[in-house]
Amino acid sequence: MSVQIKEVVSKHDYKQFVNFLYKHYKGSENWIPPMKSDEMFSIDENKNPAYEFCISKFWLAEDNGKIVGRIGAIINDVYNKKVGEKLGRINRAEFIDNKEISKALFKTAENWLKEKGMEKVHGPLGFTNIDQQGLLIEGFDYLPSIASVYNHPYYQQHFEILGYEKENDWVEFRLTIGDAAAKKASRGSAMIKRRYGFESVTFTKTSELKEYGKIIFEILNDAFKVLPYTVPFSKKMIEASSKKYFSILNPKFVNIVKKDDEVIGFFVGIPSLSKAMQKAGGSLFPFGILPIMKSLKHPKVIDMLLTGVKEEYQANGVAVILIATLQEEMLKQGINQMETTGMFETNHTAIANWKNYEHIQHKRRRCFVKNL
Repeated sequence: MSVQIKEVVSKHDYKQFVNFLYKHYKGSENWIPPMKSDEMFSIDENKNPAYEFCISKFWLAEDNGKIVGRIGAIINDVYNKKVGEKLGRINRAEFIDNKEISKALFKTAENWLKEKGMEKVHGPLGFTNIDQQGLLIEGFDYLPSIASVYNHPYYQQHFEILGYEKENDWVEFRLTIGDAAAKKASRGSAMIKRRYGFESVTFTKTSELKEYGKIIFEILNDAFKVLPYTVPFSKKMIEASSKKYFSILNPKFVNIVKKDDEVIGFFVGIPSLSKAMQKAGGSLFPFGILPIMKSLKHPKVIDMLLTGVKEEYQANGVAVILIATLQEEMLKQGINQMETTGMFETNHTAIANWKNYEHIQHKRRRCFVKNL
């Protein structure tokens, strides 16, 4: 084997970089193909607003003219200033099960990061916290949500052989809403509303959400500011994210909480698009849009996509109101299944909430770290 690593430079290179993903996972039962247009957008420095404060490089691995792997490296300057460290990020690492190939890819990315003055590397991480994060290490037999990740099981061994160690783990849950959980949430929500004067607001039309887009991301900035890997959303990032996500939301699964007409918390649930995205195969047109629209209108599972509460109200039970409101709408529509997004395994308070449900902790993903 003669592995060659080449930097992604031309338009053709970028297409190869994106297309390798679809060839690499062809036939994988639980892989969800992202939209190719979204993948191209993310790595295009002329389009992705995260490039206002990030720099990156991407590489392909070739063996006798065949693409056998890829990797990216990112430096997020805003995050590094936040934590006071010189950290690089491994991004979009994909490779066949060959240690010579993974070693060559990681060495190339690490060398570039060292040249840029970085002292540690961690990942897999994206440009920001709404990019996919972490390496799946448990739960390969379960279909992930579109907000989660999937990779081949052998990846963990490659990371560890290359000297990467655990930095943080996220865990994910599948929840089933039973009568006891629904009633408890409803009672708790009513009590908290009375005690603090909170108001729950629901929606029926997508157009009703538009005025809250900016506020939602401002709350997200406030709620997530102390969490690892997070950076504030800039104005351009808010615009891009709103355009991407608000167009596919079913407004009935979005709700907010107000106090004296001030928005203090929000919840964004989305009908599971996992199976629909598999049918779409990475493209909306000509036929990919059909299964997606069907899933949005007739959901069977709700993915808990985003939630945030202003820091000063986080101890006042706002999350209980948000969850109770979501559950009421789900049960009206005959839906009793929810998928959580990843939460840090150290978030014992949030994890304890799931004891009221029939639940399984079915997935675990990991961010690794290594000294350079």
